Amino acid sequence: MDKSQRKKEERLKKEALAAKRRKQSRIWVWSTVVVAIAVIALAIVFRPQPEDLNFDYETLPTIGQADAPVKLVEFGDFKCISCKVFNDEIYPQLKKDFIDTGKVSFSFMNFTIISPQTDSRTAALAAQAVYHQSNDEFWNFYHAVYENQGSEGDTWATSDFLVKLARDKSLKLDFDKLKKDIDDATYKSEVDKHIKIARDNNFTGTPTLVLNGKKLSDNQALVYANLKAEIEKALQEATADSSATAPASGS
Repeated sequence: MDKSQRKKEERLKKEALAAKRRKQSRIWVWSTVVVAIAVIALAIVFRPQPEDLNFDYETLPTIGQADAPVKLVEFGDFKCISCKVFNDEIYPQLKKDFIDTGKVSFSFMNFTIISPQTDSRTAALAAQAVYHQSNDEFWNFYHAVYENQGSEGDTWATSDFLVKLARDKSLKLDFDKLKKDIDDATYKSEVDKHIKIARDNNFTGTPTLVLNGKKLSDNQALVYANLKAEIEKALQEATADSSATAPASGS
């Protein structure tokens, strides 16, 4: 075998070996991809379902009957435009149909995501301070802030603004104490606790509504017809549970 023939055979062997390695590499890559997809799919199928949320409603600003069969909690941000829409368009219907009729109690918790270091946080601290003076005045303050909500791009929810707003609305509050509680962040731990609950449960926006411990989707929560349907379903479940646990009457 001459020298040129040997070189040709060596070249062919190298090319065959390289082709074999490329094929093995492609097989390994595709095997890895398939395994990864399978793992993700199994994780989705078998991931634990979130447990129902339990709240100490007596520690939250709440409107409606304490023994209402359906309990609705809003995680909101006073600087959130969507929260203002909820306040302006959905809350009035909710109050008329369900809160005023004793069927639903409605509570509020803070989730400061728009400007967590400034306006959103200041407003949350103010709301908690108002609540600790008066649960009834909390709801007047709640509506007043949304009615006077400034732009998301501006800093407007200062302690001076919020105290003046409370004064202008003639809320029955100690305004000096309110100002001090806001500036001293008296209820910081409560606001932080609300935020932690929202983050621990992977809430991604405001308002987020929780109905009898179950988080609603945006479509369920922010379209009143859908929210109404979810509440009516919960009322039916509560009635069924009540009937099932009621003692049988004597003959």
